[in-house]
Amino acid sequence: MSTMITLEQIQQALDAADEITPRTAKLRPSAVLVPLIQKANGLHILLTQRSEHLRHHAGQISFPGGSMDDTDNDLVHTALRETEEEVGIPQTDIEVLGKLPLQPTGSGFLIQPVVGILPDNVELVLCQDEVSSAFEAPLDFMFNPDNQIHSYREYGGKNYSIYSIPYDGWNIWGATANIIVKFSQLINHSAYIDKL
Repeated sequence: MSTMITLEQIQQALDAADEITPRTAKLRPSAVLVPLIQKANGLHILLTQRSEHLRHHAGQISFPGGSMDDTDNDLVHTALRETEEEVGIPQTDIEVLGKLPLQPTGSGFLIQPVVGILPDNVELVLCQDEVSSAFEAPLDFMFNPDNQIHSYREYGGKNYSIYSIPYDGWNIWGATANIIVKFSQLINHSAYIDKL
């Protein structure tokens, strides 16, 4: 029987990753919050569904986030600001744990995923203009390689490796699924190091 993923494992993995954001990039800098919620039955991850009328990634399952503004101090601030705008969680209520590896997208963005803990009694206030719905998924399910479906998709004459994670009628794919898979590999790798 496998043990549940703990916050300590996550913090160790993020500390080991020590992600550095490049100063310049041709891709548009953006950030998302990978929001974790501690529940009695383990950690859960909060995901949103983007509104259908949006210009980029309409209707897709995603993390709260968006492009960096000139007023943002850094990409961590971008992730926190966008989370407050999209799902109504005050920035001061989010405990930032660290950053995951950068995630480029085929649509021209360079995403900095920021991992944070939300209060367990968090109340969401969705910005309907940007987010049509939100849901939680168990981290243990999302991090299980058996639930991560790997395939290739052709785009612009190139084959791209993509993941999808079906959960409870939702299909998590693209950059969001890639971030989850990279996060899970980071955790599994750090767990492996601890066993040596």
